[in-house]
Amino acid sequence: MITPLSGQAYPLGATVTPDGVNFSLFSKNCHRVELLLFEHESDAHPTHTFPLDPRHNRTFYYWHIFIPGLKAGQLYGYRVHGPFDPARGYRFDAAKLLIDPYARAVAYGDYRREAAKLPGDNIAHAMKSVVVDTAAYDWEGDKPLNHPFSSMVIYEMHVGGFTKDPSSGLLPAHRGTYPGLIEKIPHLKSLGITAVELLPVQQFDPQDAGPEEVAAQLTNYWGYQPLAFFAPHRGYCLSPDPLAPVREFRDLVKAMHKAGLEVILDVVFNHTAESDHKGPTLSFRGIENRAYYILDAKNQAIYANHSGTGNSIKANHSVVRRFIVDCLRYWVCEMHVDGFRFDLASVMSRDEYG
Repeated sequence: MITPLSGQAYPLGATVTPDGVNFSLFSKNCHRVELLLFEHESDAHPTHTFPLDPRHNRTFYYWHIFIPGLKAGQLYGYRVHGPFDPARGYRFDAAKLLIDPYARAVAYGDYRREAAKLPGDNIAHAMKSVVVDTAAYDWEGDKPLNHPFSSMVIYEMHVGGFTKDPSSGLLPAHRGTYPGLIEKIPHLKSLGITAVELLPVQQFDPQDAGPEEVAAQLTNYWGYQPLAFFAPHRGYCLSPDPLAPVREFRDLVKAMHKAGLEVILDVVFNHTAESDHKGPTLSFRGIENRAYYILDAKNQAIYANHSGTGNSIKANHSVVRRFIVDCLRYWVCEMHVDGFRFDLASVMSRDEYG
């Protein structure tokens, strides 16, 4: 039997310690939070459910709990109870399993986006967050290359598409993966480039297709519908291990650096995969809708759509600003990327967040 402790409000997300894992989640207007643990990504029922008591597991607007004995690789998710009143901007739905905004990895088996739109429980078809121990990796002395901007030659690429075709010469299982891209580093070096700019690799919803993709009867190819901003996209992994996205992406960055190539990420902080008022409840919408999204001033049931994708992130909210900065710092400090290209914005160097 697991006996949880009250935990700490900081840091946000799931933090591994020698004795267990601390969980912390921001939600201002909810009434109650539950932490659910799972054994497999397609489980329809949790192995454990821990209700968070607002008297012991809440500090200001932060809900927290410490679970002794947990380790990296543990699957988890949240249920957040609160008012469902779209006209006032509240969209809590305790029937939906929610991804931790600070999740470092995501796992999914029989994922169904539509299940997060329809009424009722979606656990069996929901993505699960994964506990990651960020210290458990050997970088082998990897350090920033710091190539001068004046001499940079950047090659923009899609991780999944670059090696997907048989003409890549890779084994079928390796095509479209992080390890597959490592195999093509000699080819990249032969081009005379100094950096690769990866089109979105933040975990996106593979079933959230844009208008052009829908018209062509395709799923989400480009990745400009992010869902878990700290997590490398699982669809580019070779291994099914829940921790594979973090490990394989780090292997890619380390290999690129050894070859003298910097890694720049195309990041999307202007909208999410939850779309408009008809979209699914996957994470932010069900955790604190009024904080994470810009809502129409005249009707808060409607999302401001400045991005043209259904919603707009409220980056001027203090909690969201911190979320974005924390995310950028994580990709630099823990994943060793060298810079960013901001969707609908400009490139920002490593030095600004290192």
